[in-house]
Amino acid sequence: MASKTPSESIATLTEMVLPNDTNNLDNLMGGRLLHWMDIATAIAAHRHCGRIVVTASVNNVSFNQPIPRGSIVTMEAKVSRAFKSSMEVFVDVWMENMKSKGRVKCNEAIYTFVAVDQLGNPIEVPTIIPETEKEKMRFDGALRRRQLSLILAGRMEPNDATELKALFSG
Repeated sequence: MASKTPSESIATLTEMVLPNDTNNLDNLMGGRLLHWMDIATAIAAHRHCGRIVVTASVNNVSFNQPIPRGSIVTMEAKVSRAFKSSMEVFVDVWMENMKSKGRVKCNEAIYTFVAVDQLGNPIEVPTIIPETEKEKMRFDGALRRRQLSLILAGRMEPNDATELKALFSG
């Protein structure tokens, strides 16, 4: 199975925040943003492996800045690392509005997807070859994040988390 670069597995989704998308403070509802991010990251994961993908987890969601009604929201999703059948996908969220006078990064999240066959069984995905410094940093951190998730889910013993142990040993 051929490897791919993160730039081959990118998805950009742009939406406008309409009144039906807002909360009582006239800002984008978090649930709507999560929905949009899930779509963008699913497209990136699908582009990476060319198969059906399902959301396995949503991690490190950060709502750093409210997004007011009328804003243009752009989600940029890119696969940061691929494991056997799963892929970690970062999504950066940018907004444009009259106040910001340009693009401002306001949110981000990390999604995990699993590629499945027509029966829903996990299948192998291509590996990723990071190119930029940012891609390399996200790629390297992905294994630590994965090990931590597996420990918290009870699917890995802490003593087996070699990447996490390396952070704390000199």
